[in-house]
Amino acid sequence: MALGSELRIAVLPGDGIGIEVMEACLEVLETLAKKTGIPRLAWNKLPGGAIAYRNTGTALSDEVMKDIGSADAILFGAMGMPDIRYPDGTEIAPQLDIRIEYELYAGVRPIRAIPGAPGPLNDPRSEQIDFVILREQTEGLYYSRGRGVMQDADTALDTLRITRSGCERVFDYAFRLAAQRRKRGWPGNVTCVDKAGVLKSYAFMRHIFEQRSGNFPGFRSACANIDATALNLLLKPWDFDVIVTENMFGDILSDLGAGLIGGMGFAPSGDIGDRHAMFQPCHGTAPDIAGSAKANPTAMFLSAAMMLDWLGEQHGNARLGAAAQILDGAVRGAFAGGKLRPCEFGGRDGTAAITRAVLSELAKA
Repeated sequence: MALGSELRIAVLPGDGIGIEVMEACLEVLETLAKKTGIPRLAWNKLPGGAIAYRNTGTALSDEVMKDIGSADAILFGAMGMPDIRYPDGTEIAPQLDIRIEYELYAGVRPIRAIPGAPGPLNDPRSEQIDFVILREQTEGLYYSRGRGVMQDADTALDTLRITRSGCERVFDYAFRLAAQRRKRGWPGNVTCVDKAGVLKSYAFMRHIFEQRSGNFPGFRSACANIDATALNLLLKPWDFDVIVTENMFGDILSDLGAGLIGGMGFAPSGDIGDRHAMFQPCHGTAPDIAGSAKANPTAMFLSAAMMLDWLGEQHGNARLGAAAQILDGAVRGAFAGGKLRPCEFGGRDGTAAITRAVLSELAKA
């Protein structure tokens, strides 16, 4: 893929704290771009979300969706508000529509401890936590979004959908991801998480995983039940490397993983397809603190680092990958030694303070 003088980034701040963390993130990215000499990042700020739906009747217009598709990457804040919903009672979640429209099948959720950041585990090994949850994002139980039916007045039905093609591409992605992690010292283990002993769909999924793993000799693969995995993520999270799972299970495990490293404010994500990718913090819009300057922008910064890394791979540009590492290092440096204590932990460090600390670290890099 050819790289021009600039990279076009579709920016969707969304609702609530999404707007606040995005503003901070763009400031950090612009500073980083000047420092590292990467191609110019051209922001195309686009409307969408719950407030847009309330005001216009459309959460994400066809025009915006088209603009997203023409971008080099998508940077997403957060969308949705608990008191604004569709007529069927479901939440406004345009990010799900973007995933389906552009086949962003691989939900990459790194769970990586930041030394010095507050965390819930009273165990020195907690700083070793570094694994990835890979969530299949086009089918599973979420396939029923917009397709659920009322069988009668007392019964609602949603369908869990698992296909061979959907499984094969996300399993292959999992092993490629394991290969990348092996280069920086991880063993390259891939664990498929399911409930194969209960549901035929998950048994089929496990069967495909076992078949596909044969294409990647030299990598250790295993299967585990979702309930046992949830337990072991609490007991020994430092033992995991790459976890690949169904859509709904991945959604739940991602929040559990975020909790292990201090909460959603530290959890970035990438929604990756074969041609397009979207990057966003795992947290929601947090309307209870929106406008109070308390939002933790760390997950947004780390998501932006993921975006730069992906753009570097797509364009064969090592400078973009190096910039991603500089940003990641600046975030980690800002928290080193407990120098920051975000508001969600009873501290005083909100959006501005954390942003200043990261900018300070960038100046040193």
